[in-house]
Amino acid sequence: MAKKKKPVFKRVLLKLTGESLQGRKGYGIDLKVARSIARQIKDVKELGVDVACVIGGGNIFRGLPAAEEGMERVTADYIGMLATVINSLALQSALEQEGVFTRVQTAMEIQRLAEPYIRRRAIRHLEKGRVVIFAAGTGNPYFSTDTAAALRAIEVGADVILKATKVDGVYSSDPNKDPKAQKFGHLKYIDVLKKRLQVMDATAISLCMDNHLPIVVFNLMKPGNILRVVLGNPIGTKVS
Repeated sequence: MAKKKKPVFKRVLLKLTGESLQGRKGYGIDLKVARSIARQIKDVKELGVDVACVIGGGNIFRGLPAAEEGMERVTADYIGMLATVINSLALQSALEQEGVFTRVQTAMEIQRLAEPYIRRRAIRHLEKGRVVIFAAGTGNPYFSTDTAAALRAIEVGADVILKATKVDGVYSSDPNKDPKAQKFGHLKYIDVLKKRLQVMDATAISLCMDNHLPIVVFNLMKPGNILRVVLGNPIGTKVS
């Protein structure tokens, strides 16, 4: 009988885009997709790995484009934060339907819906085997959910950020538009910044670099990939 592989990480922060919840609908939330992601997270939890999540809000509202069209930037960013709360609650519901105990903590107080973000409480939830979803970004305008993911991962002592995307890693250019696009197996933080590669925004990358927190960029669309990354399979692109 083959030995069961052991995870290479004890605690991970999974960064999801809001678009990952919309599926083929092109907007909003596809509940079947949410359940599929929840099942993948459950598979990781069953290995004894602590899982925290940060999810964007781009399937509902994007602050920066709205600001470019004339909305006040601060207002636009706060609306975007509320969109991440909606997605976080949807993911919580999907996880709990799969039998996974979950808590949502928000950077802005919305007491009827979720707990306020308290670092020690978040760590305690993780230690008790609950998935913790961090919503509303950092609670501040001008900061992305990528930056929130880096910040929360560092605060709760995550071993890695798992950056889930629609492509199987980081490329030199858009692989959907450029057939000569080169995929990187490994990148240094400074190279991501110098080459302005679309991994995470510069603030998030700098935070990870200063705190020696690795990032693995991988394709979420292939079922089982979250588990493969946690088991150390060489997929995607590692930034360290």
